Amino acid sequence: MTLSPRERRALAILPAAIAVWALLEYVVFPDNGPATAEVASVSSTQLRQRVALLRQTAATLPVNEALLKQADADLADRERGVIHADTFPQAQAHLVETAHRIGNANQLDVRGGDFPAPKAFGEYGIVYATITFDGHIEQLLNFLADLTRESELIVPSEERVTSGNPKEKLMTVRMVLAGIVPKKLIPEKKGLGTF
Repeated sequence: MTLSPRERRALAILPAAIAVWALLEYVVFPDNGPATAEVASVSSTQLRQRVALLRQTAATLPVNEALLKQADADLADRERGVIHADTFPQAQAHLVETAHRIGNANQLDVRGGDFPAPKAFGEYGIVYATITFDGHIEQLLNFLADLTRESELIVPSEERVTSGNPKEKLMTVRMVLAGIVPKKLIPEKKGLGTF
């Protein structure tokens, strides 16, 4: 086996490197026996404390997992009323569709109108849809009662009732419906920037 010039240089330097290491280890920085034993005893004490802490943490892990599962179940139960859609216009359309369905059940001709801008609401968002219809007071009350029976969190945030045809006792209702959505659907407001 032949050695390359590089390997020969490395072998020539090796004894000098070992000599420097030995000089530093045993002469310049000699090992202090008692100090090392003290550090070892402190390290073993700290190690025992850490092991005890890890055992305590491991013992509480099943309880914490059970609490986390319960919290997840509670959150899922509370978020059942959130409108799930891909975009906020789809959520607004869902509000109008729900109003049409409830209106048809109460013999109301529900018409969709404008869509006010959505807003952030804590960890959620609120989308709005304006609807209008003409009907009797009983139909309005039935519409509102049916709206509260919906699984989604949809509520009237604004209502304006005006008399339509006094002879037939009809009234015109303009209502802004609000629904809760995930906050990710709400577009972020962009500022003017800094000057």
